[in-house]
Amino acid sequence: MRFHTRKWVKPEDLNPNGTLFGGKLLAWIDEEAALYTAIQLENSKVVTKYISEINFTSSARQGDIIEIGMDVANFGSSSLTLKCEVRNKMTRETILTVDNIIMVNLGEDGKPSPHGKTKIEFVKDRLK
Repeated sequence: MRFHTRKWVKPEDLNPNGTLFGGKLLAWIDEEAALYTAIQLENSKVVTKYISEINFTSSARQGDIIEIGMDVANFGSSSLTLKCEVRNKMTRETILTVDNIIMVNLGEDGKPSPHGKTKIEFVKDRLK
């Protein structure tokens, strides 16, 4: 799993218990999934179709630095299925896991469209 995004947990990200608000973390994950998919499929028109059960295993507090990791579990004809892990950057303790996030590639008409991808590609390899 590659961890591309880091977030600093700030006061506005906290719930009444003084820990990272789950909804805020899910918004960050959804954004990261969309960015990851757009880069992989070379198309900014992607949408979230499905997010499986979310397993919170620990919490984050103000001042913690977290990192969001994504990996492709499956390439569908018009979708990508991702796995996600969020962990504390300093301690490497897992905060959350999501086994399946399905992102769908859209065509110009806004409907699901085949993407033709079958493996993870890195931008540096495309630029050669």
